[in-house]
Amino acid sequence: MPKPDTNPLLHLIQACSYSWKGLNAAVRYEHAFRQELLLAAILIPLGLYLGSGMIEKILLAGTWILVMIVELCNSSIEAVVDLVSPDYAPLAGRAKDLGSAAVFLALGLSGFTWIMILASHI
Repeated sequence: MPKPDTNPLLHLIQACSYSWKGLNAAVRYEHAFRQELLLAAILIPLGLYLGSGMIEKILLAGTWILVMIVELCNSSIEAVVDLVSPDYAPLAGRAKDLGSAAVFLALGLSGFTWIMILASHI
C-alpha cells in the first residue's frame, strides 16, 4: 500500500500537474476539444461582454465551459473503451454513443441558454 501523502501543498501541486497533463493531451489528441477550445476563445469573452448582470455572464460563459468538461469526459470514455476493446463490441459502441450523447446535450443546453438570454435583450 502506498504511503499517504503527508504534505498537502505537494499533493495539490501534483494534482494540478496531472490536470495540466490531461488538458495538454486533450489539445494534442482530441480534434473536437480543439474545436471547442477555439470556440471558447470567442464565446467566453463574448458571453462576458453580452451578459447583463453576473448571472447572465456566468450562464453564457459557464455553459460553454460545461461543454468542454463533458467533452473531456467523453474523450476519457473513448480512450478507455479503445484500450479495453480494440475490436468492435456492441457495449463498447454503446459506451461511446452515450458519451457522444452527453456532449450533444451539453451543446444543446449551451445553445438554448445563449438563445434565451440573447433573445431577452431584443
